[in-house]
Amino acid sequence: MKVLVADKFEQSGLDGLRAAGCEVFFEPELSGDGLVQAIAASQADVLIVRSTQVTAPMLDAGRLALIVRAGAGYNTIDVAGASRRGIYVSNCPGRNAIAVAELAFGLILALDRRIPDNVADLRAGQWNKKEYSKAQGLCGRTLGLLGSGNIAREMVRRAAAFGLDVVLWSRRFDGQERPMNEIEAGELGLGAALRTIRIALAPTPGDVAAAADILSLHLALAPDTRNLVDAELLARLKPGAFFVNTARAELVDAAALATAVRDRGLRVALDVFAAEPPGATGAFSDPLAGLPGVYGTHHIGASTDQAQEAIAQETVRIVRSYKETGKVPNVVNLARRTPATHRLVVRHRDRPGVLAHVFALLREADLNVQETENIVFEGAEAAVARINLDGVPPPDLCGRIAAGSHDVLDLQVIAL
Repeated sequence: MKVLVADKFEQSGLDGLRAAGCEVFFEPELSGDGLVQAIAASQADVLIVRSTQVTAPMLDAGRLALIVRAGAGYNTIDVAGASRRGIYVSNCPGRNAIAVAELAFGLILALDRRIPDNVADLRAGQWNKKEYSKAQGLCGRTLGLLGSGNIAREMVRRAAAFGLDVVLWSRRFDGQERPMNEIEAGELGLGAALRTIRIALAPTPGDVAAAADILSLHLALAPDTRNLVDAELLARLKPGAFFVNTARAELVDAAALATAVRDRGLRVALDVFAAEPPGATGAFSDPLAGLPGVYGTHHIGASTDQAQEAIAQETVRIVRSYKETGKVPNVVNLARRTPATHRLVVRHRDRPGVLAHVFALLREADLNVQETENIVFEGAEAAVARINLDGVPPPDLCGRIAAGSHDVLDLQVIAL
């Protein structure tokens, strides 16, 4: 199996792919037309990327069967285009959760103690202990979280260590409101952490904002989350509250956030921006980054050695599974429910040509097979095929199948 790695990737991951028997092409600087040409020249079966854009021309360039995003998101990949072409798209969820949570808490501490300003003044030869002694501290304050995924759960664990209360909303719990300590540990996957922290569910994002001293964003980008943090939500934050975004820039109305910083004294820390340079280095300009009270980092949330090693290991696991079993872990673009309306169950002797006979008659009846599996009994003398169809089989179909092969033992049609 040929694997093209078109982004920065750990050496341990490259070694793991080769140990799995893959022919690896490592070209981390590829993008655009260069990547189209490399896909065509290499005839790679698998493409591995991080932040590189994967577009329709790339999907058509060669024989790709699997694209792995070596990270948590996949918004840089034309997933709809891959689905139309029968190309798997997979990712590595949760492997960078600790790294992102660590950065988010670092930013929260920086906002409270104004660490970047301290450093800047010292480097400029200014000593101002009186000014920088002004900090409220975190213990006893309330951390508001939008999201309940892997990163949000790591935020809760760290909030417990800092003595913060937590109020949380996510699409999973939308509309629910439950007070402190009425949440089941298994619901959030937190285990013992719930015994050491006060945590509540809020029914809406605005209710989280109203209760929070610190609001931290940990949501995926989707049509219903784009610009979720708008002027109305920001208006519910307390004057001088902290806002942290280590998720996606598109989740926030940037103009509304800038207004809230200027007019209501919000203190903001951002790891993501609307107009980031396409490469690892380059010129950068964003109105938010220049505002007093706004700290920024260079979209580095997942960029620790630990996180990248974990992502590399997961990427190797995905590719190895596909190579050895044909199954893709963490696939994101399979239909949750197919158009199948009926299932044809065929119990048959395990002989050549039986299923070919069945499929030929299904084709004559203009029935499309949505999904199929063939389960073989011990001894390999008999099997049961379960065939999901996109329509109602005609009344005579079962009789025709049975009459056409003495190896068909029984047939059943089930409405789904």
